[in-house]
Amino acid sequence: MDTSALLKSVPTGLWIGGEERQGKSTFDVLDPSSDEPLISVADATAEDAVAALDAACAVQAEWAATAPRKRGEILRSVFETITDRADDIAALMTLEMGKVVAESKGEVTYGAEFFRWFAEEAVRIGGRYTPSPAGTGRIIVTKQPVGPCYAITPWNFPLAMGTRKMGPAFAAGCTMIVKPAQETPLTMLYLAKLMDEAGLPKGVLSVLPTSDPGAVTSALIDDGRLRKLTFTGSTGVGKALVKQSSDKLLRTSMELGGNAPFIVFDDADVDAAVDGAMLAKMRNGGEACTAANRFHVANSVRAEFTEKLVKRMSEVKLGNGLDESSTLGPLINQKQLDKVTELVSDAVSRGATVEVGGVAPDGPGNFYPATVLADVPTDARILKEEVFGPVAPITGFDTEEEGIAAANDTEYGLAAYVYTQSLDRALRVAEAIESGMVGVNRGVISDAAAPFGGIKESGFGREGGTEGIEEYLDTKYIALTK
Repeated sequence: MDTSALLKSVPTGLWIGGEERQGKSTFDVLDPSSDEPLISVADATAEDAVAALDAACAVQAEWAATAPRKRGEILRSVFETITDRADDIAALMTLEMGKVVAESKGEVTYGAEFFRWFAEEAVRIGGRYTPSPAGTGRIIVTKQPVGPCYAITPWNFPLAMGTRKMGPAFAAGCTMIVKPAQETPLTMLYLAKLMDEAGLPKGVLSVLPTSDPGAVTSALIDDGRLRKLTFTGSTGVGKALVKQSSDKLLRTSMELGGNAPFIVFDDADVDAAVDGAMLAKMRNGGEACTAANRFHVANSVRAEFTEKLVKRMSEVKLGNGLDESSTLGPLINQKQLDKVTELVSDAVSRGATVEVGGVAPDGPGNFYPATVLADVPTDARILKEEVFGPVAPITGFDTEEEGIAAANDTEYGLAAYVYTQSLDRALRVAEAIESGMVGVNRGVISDAAAPFGGIKESGFGREGGTEGIEEYLDTKYIALTK
């Protein structure tokens, strides 16, 4: 593929009101496989943020009044446009984020699905009409769009983390400003261009790449016209945003960090569990909030599971994501590489053993190999902190109660995975685990038709499913006299 031609097709300015605008300055987008600049993009300021909100507010009433069927047809057109350009979008994601092309293509399929799903949900926004219990009138309950929204998206899924927010927002009749991660703005800028081609009215979407997210975010949150903030990212930043938005009492939804346990019971199909572990751990190179972060394996099958997982992980080929023979690309940047290295070193210093991997190759690039750690002690940081990399720490347990307790020993509660051949145990454990999502005998659980979100310090609110559109709707009660 001619990547230079692809990069030239991407808007490099700010996308405000459906048009590309130049900024006062630019910043470089780096290739994680080499740390070399790919291209420079416009750097949004607080002034640009206000201009984007001006554009959103100018068309908010008209977009909200657009027939639900029409909004759905536009979203369906966007889905088809993304599908038609899948190869280009996938290559662009690999260039700026590093994941292997096969992973990027999977994200395109997943990310596009949110537009198809919410195209169908746009016409199913309901309400109710009932007589009052006292017989004195009528109760009408209706749903209306919350208004202009601000979405902050992370670097690990440059397409899907945006489409998961835009799909329901646009279906509900809301306008939206998106601030993509500084590391990966290109996919979102390209998507904005494609959505314009697909017929999205100008002003409904603006995209603001920036190297100063604090200034852009403050300008929007402090403006009384903004009605909702939706964020995907770290728990620390999410907490700060909730505090910041409290003065304006913004509607917020927070999809935050995770520390997903992967529990293998003594009656599990070990081969199936290893297959699931490879999916749950290595999807997106481990850089996913739903990635299995710690493996709690029944001691009676732990040796077998470890041996088979080590074999599979040793077959992972590390390399440039654009090389189709590679099955694991680089981490996003040096900071993330240092974090993974630090957590592995801490575990080893406390007694864990490296079964495969464990040493980053010499540069250039931010590469780290598929790694398995055995006999990880309970005080290792890697069991408490989100590693966000291709490292699988394994620890053991004896009883079902111990397995559940180990899984719940975290302040997070986003995703969890359970392997057992007992239906009773599967349901019992799934209900006992403190998590917003539980996969039973499967290593990938994300689905546009299902509600995605966590509990505890993994945040609140849901994206996807029939529940997802509710995050962008206000409930209005109308009282009628009989």
